[in-house]
Parts: sequence; structure tokens; C-alpha cells
Amino acid sequence: MKITGPDGQPQQGLAPDCPDTPGRDAEGRTRDAVARLVQRSGPQTAAALAEQLTLSPAAIRRHLEALVADGVLTEVAAKRSAGRAPRGRGRPARLYALTDEGRSRFGHAYDELAGAALRYLRDAGGEQALVAFADARATSLTESLRSRLSARPAADSRAKAELVAEVLTEEGYVASAAPAGQGTQICQHHCPVVHVAAEFPELCEAETRALAAALGTNVQRLATIAHGDGVCTTHIPTVPPVHRADPQHRAAREADE
Repeated sequence: MKITGPDGQPQQGLAPDCPDTPGRDAEGRTRDAVARLVQRSGPQTAAALAEQLTLSPAAIRRHLEALVADGVLTEVAAKRSAGRAPRGRGRPARLYALTDEGRSRFGHAYDELAGAALRYLRDAGGEQALVAFADARATSLTESLRSRLSARPAADSRAKAELVAEVLTEEGYVASAAPAGQGTQICQHHCPVVHVAAEFPELCEAETRALAAALGTNVQRLATIAHGDGVCTTHIPTVPPVHRADPQHRAAREADE
């Protein structure tokens, strides 16, 4: 690409804007075009993709290999249509299809669908129906937490909080636990249902109740991503150990009384 200045003369030592820069950006745009074509048309052979995108066989193979390595595409066997004669000997045709990860790159309307369903539930059954749904959804979290806590008994609140953070991370919340004041703080750095929870805080409230039920103590939700905070934060107070007096000490105390 020739770059000229205001006088129309070629300029030296200037780089073109990024969109026009060949190399990684161009390859990224081509691979995006390959993935979008598969999205629109369904599983495709390398030859069909090369023809529609005017790419050489070597170029399309390079892009397909990269997309498969990135988890965007996967190879699938071609299905024979009813009534079609079987292919002759040789290697069967390979098709390239989008993976679930590949589809996620193009976005979904799941949030809109979930929001519409919850609005309908609230309108049809009232607030109680919405709370009941949120609690039922949180039940599985409570069960997962109790299972982990019973399988690996923790000596103190901090250790329990770390196990809770471990389970929350497995559920997609990217959680961590750290000491904070008179207790432990669980931080959830991601919320899988943030857009829906922003409209329906009952989901967050049910999750808080699930944490309290699993831990057997009151917890306090300090912040939520759904309400605009950078992280969901829950405080778990330290439960003081119960000291049982020995019989002699107890008898002496009762005598004093």
C-alpha cells in the first residue's frame, strides 16, 4: 500500500492503519469469514469453503486447521442422503461444523428468552412464584455445597469458605476466599446470569440463602455484579468455638451462683 502526504507525494517510514495491515489481522478476518459461512450454511467441505471465499486449497486448509485448534470448528463425517448411491472407495468427505464454543462467539438470545420467561412467571403467578423459582434453582447449589463440605470437613470458617469458593468456581462464578475483618469474604468475579439477575434480584437473594443454608450460618451479601459492582461479595462471619467447661469447673461455678 502506497501512503501519500497532503501534497500527494509518497511518504516514507509511515505504517498504514491497522485494518489495512496484512498478516495477523487479515488472517483473523478470513477465519472469521470462514466461521460465519459455516454458521450460515451449516457443515461445509474445505473445497466448498475455498470456492465460496476464493481461497486456494492450501490457504483454506491452514485456516481450517487453526479454527479446529482454537475449538471453533470440528470435523464431522458427511451423512449420506437417502437414495444416494454410496461413494466409491477412498477417503470419505470431511465436513467442518461449528462447535458450541464457536456458536457462542456469535452470541445468543438466551438472556432475552430467560428474561421473558421470568416476566411471564411473575405476571402469571406473582412475586411468590418468582421467589419459588429462584429458590428451586438455588437448591442444586445448596446440595453441591453440602456434598463438598461433608466430603471434606473443614476445621474453621475460613476453610469452609475456601471449599465454597471452589464449588462456585466449578459452577462458573470464578470465586475466591480471603480473610476480612471478623470473618471471611467470598468474591465471585463472574456471574453467568448477570443480565437476567440485574432485572430479577430474587436470583441473587436465593443464592445468598443457599450459601447460608449450606454453611449453617448467617451470611451477608455486600455487593453484586448485577447491581453494578465489580464483583459479588459475601461476608461469612467467624463462628467462635464452643468451649465446654469440665465437670469440676462447672460444679464450682454453680456453687458460686
